[in-house]
Amino acid sequence: MLLKTTAIAAPSLSFSLSLSKSSFPFPNRRLPVKFNPQTITSLRMSWFNKLGFGAPRSPTESPSDASIAQGPDDDSPAPSQEFTQFGAGCFWGVELAYQRVPGVTRTEVGYSQGYLHNPTYEDVCTGTTNHSEVVRVHYDPKECSFDSLLDVFWARHDPTTPNRQGNDVGTQYRSGIYFYTEEQKKADIESRDKQQKLLNRKIVTEILPAKKFYPAEEYHQQYLAKGGRSGFKQSTEKGCNDPIRCYG
Repeated sequence: MLLKTTAIAAPSLSFSLSLSKSSFPFPNRRLPVKFNPQTITSLRMSWFNKLGFGAPRSPTESPSDASIAQGPDDDSPAPSQEFTQFGAGCFWGVELAYQRVPGVTRTEVGYSQGYLHNPTYEDVCTGTTNHSEVVRVHYDPKECSFDSLLDVFWARHDPTTPNRQGNDVGTQYRSGIYFYTEEQKKADIESRDKQQKLLNRKIVTEILPAKKFYPAEEYHQQYLAKGGRSGFKQSTEKGCNDPIRCYG
């Protein structure tokens, strides 16, 4: 992922702002040309929040809302289908990787594992709601082994970097596998332990029960297949091995 770093100056104050997907809550959004010290302070606090610092936001309007967000995923897959969820950084590229897997019948990007009911992308980007960007994968277990889905997960990202994938920094980019059944949980743990033997750094992937899934905004769905920022549509053909480009 190629990113641009822009130096921003203000009276007696300067810092560098790294621009990534989370800097742009909406496609083609432009940052203001002029900054005053108050604006810069707000931006700095936003990045501190993404790194896990700062006062946490009040997660919901009521305790009942928090219990919904922390409750189980109450959606049901289609007959003969199963669900699983993966968090492996920016969900655009992760979704495309799973769209190409034979036996995967549907993918959705969204937010899960947080405390805020009905979060928006901007809410998640504050770094204070604890949501992870995830892909909910619908698959036919007769056509697609669960182990093959795990292989894609490990190949797609670096599971040793907490709250970060490349230049995408924030709790929403953490590594996680979210299971729906005890069989999935067992396979997740065994796969992680096997993968750990291949790496010289500790895997930080969280393995947790799947919680309430909130679909992301429509423009995020199948984002790269639709053309992304560049307008270049990337193939979803089953078995396709073309490189996946998230930001260009």
